[in-house]
Amino acid sequence: MAKSIPSGIISANRLELLQIADSHAREKSVDRETVFRAIEETVERSLRPRYGSHQDIRAHINPDTGEIRVFRYQEVVEQVENPYTQIDLMSARRRDPEAAIGSTIQTELPLAGLDRTGSQAGKQTMHKRMRAAERESQYAEFKDRVGDIITGTVKLVERGNVILDVQRGEAVMRRDQSIPRENFRIGDRVRALIIDVQKDNPGPQVLLSRSSPHFMHKLFAQEVPEVYEGIIEFRGIARDPGSRAKIAVVSNNSSIDPVGACVGMRGSRVQTIVNELHGERIDVIPWSADPEAFITAALQPARVVDVILDEGQKTAKVIVPPEDDNQSKAIGRRGQNVRLASKLTGWQISIIPEDEYSAMEATEREERIKLFMDRLGIDEQEAMILNSSGVRSLEDIEESDPDDLMGVEGLDPERVEAIQATARERLDQEEAERFAALREMGLEEELLEFLVEANFDIEHIEAITHHEDRSKREPVIRTLKHFADLTTDEICGDEVRVAGRVRRRVGILSKFNLPEEGIDTIIMHARVRAGYFTAEQVFGAGSEPLGSEMKPEGEAAD
Repeated sequence: MAKSIPSGIISANRLELLQIADSHAREKSVDRETVFRAIEETVERSLRPRYGSHQDIRAHINPDTGEIRVFRYQEVVEQVENPYTQIDLMSARRRDPEAAIGSTIQTELPLAGLDRTGSQAGKQTMHKRMRAAERESQYAEFKDRVGDIITGTVKLVERGNVILDVQRGEAVMRRDQSIPRENFRIGDRVRALIIDVQKDNPGPQVLLSRSSPHFMHKLFAQEVPEVYEGIIEFRGIARDPGSRAKIAVVSNNSSIDPVGACVGMRGSRVQTIVNELHGERIDVIPWSADPEAFITAALQPARVVDVILDEGQKTAKVIVPPEDDNQSKAIGRRGQNVRLASKLTGWQISIIPEDEYSAMEATEREERIKLFMDRLGIDEQEAMILNSSGVRSLEDIEESDPDDLMGVEGLDPERVEAIQATARERLDQEEAERFAALREMGLEEELLEFLVEANFDIEHIEAITHHEDRSKREPVIRTLKHFADLTTDEICGDEVRVAGRVRRRVGILSKFNLPEEGIDTIIMHARVRAGYFTAEQVFGAGSEPLGSEMKPEGEAAD
């Protein structure tokens, strides 16, 4: 066990001093030089009551012999203003013939005559310096290890928070980072993931987690060589810590089955991880670039009849056989299976029994036929023909290639042209009515013209001005300056770290998946229009016209 630093450290013999420095360096994991500097500061602080705090007094320890020497330093100047820290050239040359203006004269002082107050002050300085050095050592030890698994011994459990001894420091696993219903006792050895190292007072804080998806990934990397070597990649992890998890894996080697490698012979590899996580059930599924195949695999063990995707809204309707047990498997206990599948795939999944979906389709078909009849002024037969051709809205009719519609039995070129013209007329009329409603609610005309020029459509504009809250009578963003004060993160959303977890914060236009770089440029255009900057200051000469940022790739701005 390391020796403590005595208050009368100056009286210690040289060998004992070296032993004290070496033992503290080992115990606190700090440099030997740091310990010597702490002792030097102790000596300096101890001598101040005798020589005065206004003196520039410095102590030096020979690291080889342990000898302590104390010196007073004075700067050589032409005109002395402070006799305690300065000396004139003539006086300096009496001590050192080579002294010159700007050089320093040092005078050795006797190392004796310490009083109790000085010794106590020195001891406090020593402890303070050593604590600071120890904190720096701990921070340096862990700051580059975020994302590593570490093993510690439980030191204290308080209100669900666990304090662990880890190597030469302490770490904290907060209650929300533990696995639910997992209990620890003092002395238990625990493995956890380092998720953050914070340089706080009074010292660095190492934060651990056992509930993080990355903890599971690291466990697989330790257990499965193919994962550690990068042959098998994890493309997604979704966890209900302590209950169930789904992981998506893919192999970079066609001869290696990623699922089989992670599960192991008779489940031996995955079972080791299940035991570490106290029985958490783990589904290992193959990742696929095909969303339908990926979603189908993610919902196992349920059987899937069909997957209907809405790529714009990033939603998926999953049709399952009507048997109760299969629907229950797809949804899972308290919705767990479908919730984890949604998180893993990135698609919002809804489970619909096959018979219920057929009834919904029939209702939607009738509603579409009626909509086509009412808004296009066509008869039921033509409406049924349009529906059977795959169009689902007036927008579909307007945007369809005339040749595709003319290929539908019963529609000649003249009739297709007339129907598309009517659809275009109705959409323009409805858009004009929506713009008129925005103006009536107080939307500034300058902002409206800017957003249209920036190539935003009416749905974008309504979302921007109302922040998706259509119940508000007045727009939230109603002037050009209001829009210019927005940030790209506020419009597109961003990722934030909360309690060691990365969470996606929804933006005003997140659901439209607009390009962030384009939005950033449009905001800068708005700030130029609002008078915050000039175009030359922001874009320089020859910048692209407003609206080009939101154009599809390859399409020129007007």
